[in-house]
Amino acid sequence: MRIHPLDLAIVIAYLLGVTALGMRFRRGQQSATDYFLGGRTAPWWALAFSIVATETSTLTIIGTPAIAYGGNLTFLQLVFGYLIGRVLIVLLLLPGYFRGEFFTAYALIEKRFGERMRAVAASTFLITRAIAEGVRVSAIALVISVVLGTSEKLAVVIVIALTVLYTFEGGMKAVIWTDVAQLLVYLTGSAVTFFVLLHRIPGGWTEVSQVAAGAGHKLQFLDFSWDLDTKYTFWSGLIGGAFLTMATHGTDQIIVQRLLAAKSERDSRRALLASGVIVLVQFTMFLLIGVLLYVFAQHSPLLAPGERTDRILPLFLVREMPVGLAGLLLASIVAVAMSNASGSLNSLAASSVLDFAKLRGHSADPARFLRLSRGMTLFWGLVLMGFGLVKWGPLLEAGLTVASLPFGSLLGLFLLGTLDRPQFCAYFDLRAWRLRGSL
Repeated sequence: MRIHPLDLAIVIAYLLGVTALGMRFRRGQQSATDYFLGGRTAPWWALAFSIVATETSTLTIIGTPAIAYGGNLTFLQLVFGYLIGRVLIVLLLLPGYFRGEFFTAYALIEKRFGERMRAVAASTFLITRAIAEGVRVSAIALVISVVLGTSEKLAVVIVIALTVLYTFEGGMKAVIWTDVAQLLVYLTGSAVTFFVLLHRIPGGWTEVSQVAAGAGHKLQFLDFSWDLDTKYTFWSGLIGGAFLTMATHGTDQIIVQRLLAAKSERDSRRALLASGVIVLVQFTMFLLIGVLLYVFAQHSPLLAPGERTDRILPLFLVREMPVGLAGLLLASIVAVAMSNASGSLNSLAASSVLDFAKLRGHSADPARFLRLSRGMTLFWGLVLMGFGLVKWGPLLEAGLTVASLPFGSLLGLFLLGTLDRPQFCAYFDLRAWRLRGSL
């Protein structure tokens, strides 16, 4: 199955355009602050966009509508927990990062527990991040295979090669500003998908409401039950989402690096909290697209019996979207994959150099340090490409499983490192009052 030449041209133009945008930042990289933190010059709103683009993967865009297609909107309850988790990070973890003027999340561990524990935490990040990002890269191969009928391996090589090119040259500045562009592209594409779907359904939203109600609470998004067999409930979403976010956004270098790239702690707070609002809007739209796909499929079936539900969105884009718009939407999915890969490359290189090589005295010469940093970016690009070529099982489950393996232990380690003190209660109360006064 192949798409229209115009759609293919749009996807190719996007790939080349975003690479050219990232290459614009290749000059001015002279220090660790420049290459790994963008010189701490990015505005808070750009960092908020970059955080959302980083935590959103192709798995999210493909898998979230599939969840609503096969179920309802109760997955949204997790996002409420994401918001609480962000507030807790602002209160508990963020001040420690800025007091120490750190470059990586794991420098905080060294201050409390020593160099050896820092190395253990950083090693855990490097291994799990590389594997998890490889799973994410595999997801873009799924889309390309549906659209073009070409080799998944070729898709992986192209996406990673272009991403390595601008990340290698432009460092964190290139990552942040290409993230901004890519977020705007995929949010625009998602909004277009929503309205095209709604227009294609006879009867519009009235038909959606009727079919959804007849399918058994398709539009339900709250479930206050305590049934442990229920996959998504308000309580599990609130608690699980909060702890997951504290781990992913408070201890994972790929997000912490963006928080540390802010001009000040106040800008970092704004970026993190604003990203939560964007995520809420984003997930609401993705889930509603899944409901609309379900209603549309009642009139025009898209999946063959037994076919995986995570193919529903790519199939709709190829079969039903007008020429030109399909190319925009496919480009938006590619945008997410490149955003994830670029963020992972820069954070993996940062941790490799700053948590290991720099500790051993290999960074005295700034020019040598910069060469080493770029060399590690290239090395991790090859590693991600290798992992991306591995065949994985169901993509969403595999990605979340691999990424979540170290989160519990790392979160506990960070909390012990920052909050193990008699003044904890007074400290927490003081931070809460300061937060109220600074927003």
